[in-house]
Amino acid sequence: MRHSTDTCVSVAATPQHGPEDRLGEDGRSAARASSVGALLERARERLASSGGSPGLDAELLLAFAMDRPRSFVVGFPEHGVPAAEIARYQRLVERREAGVPVAYLTGRREFYSLSLTVSSATLVPRPETELLVDAVLGRLPDDEPARVLDAGSGCGAVALAIKHHRPYCRMVAVECSAPALEVAFSNGARLGLCVDWVQSDWFSALADGSFDFIAANPPYVRANDEALFAGDLRHEPRVALDGGEDGLECLLEIIEETPRVLSTGGTLLLEHGNDQATAVRTLLRHSGFRGIRTHRDLAGHERVTLGRLS
Repeated sequence: MRHSTDTCVSVAATPQHGPEDRLGEDGRSAARASSVGALLERARERLASSGGSPGLDAELLLAFAMDRPRSFVVGFPEHGVPAAEIARYQRLVERREAGVPVAYLTGRREFYSLSLTVSSATLVPRPETELLVDAVLGRLPDDEPARVLDAGSGCGAVALAIKHHRPYCRMVAVECSAPALEVAFSNGARLGLCVDWVQSDWFSALADGSFDFIAANPPYVRANDEALFAGDLRHEPRVALDGGEDGLECLLEIIEETPRVLSTGGTLLLEHGNDQATAVRTLLRHSGFRGIRTHRDLAGHERVTLGRLS
């Protein structure tokens, strides 16, 4: 019997890339280009020259465009982003590159662990202003119905932070701008915090001797300060920033009017510019305040000065 001597030869096939394979590669490249990580990288590069915190801004805006928490865009850089959300994100980055504050683009700002609505009618709450809240809370009893006023409330940040931590206090907030007051009212309603919102030019609508504590973050930037015409500040309401020629006009007005509405022994607390503490202390002494002291912010600047009405 003859046996077959056929030999089995293995031939390595040379890969052939058809149109479908090329489309697959193109698709994967496009997916990488439209991933969370790639979008953030490009946005950080674009925003690098805009000042501020380009990395944080890029993350906040992408989270907003995707309607996701910031933790998602940080934790899932490989996640693909739909075209509609990419387009929305690109528009947001363009506006941020032009200097529009992130808070105005998202309509939100966190302050003292509270999520607040903001608009172009309100000043964007700053971290430095949390020191003003700290100073009030450090003197305000936990369980007594002290009468507290937030003068120039804007979006309601200071008033709502105080009320959140001292629910027994009677909290009143005054604001001259009707649109800003509407924002503050909506923040209070959404957070379930009871504040009496009053439209008033400082204290004109308030009764004599009404309060035990008054906190104020008035306009204190000098009118000719170049900062008013650059960066985020140029998009914020000038009336909430411009403190006149020397930056002290509103501070002086508040200090001079406070003795009428503050009870004897009551405390006035003022946020001011980092080079204005000496002037503010002098103004307080001349208006009959005692126990005057100044608190420094995290950067070491004198930022909040207080005095007790004798």
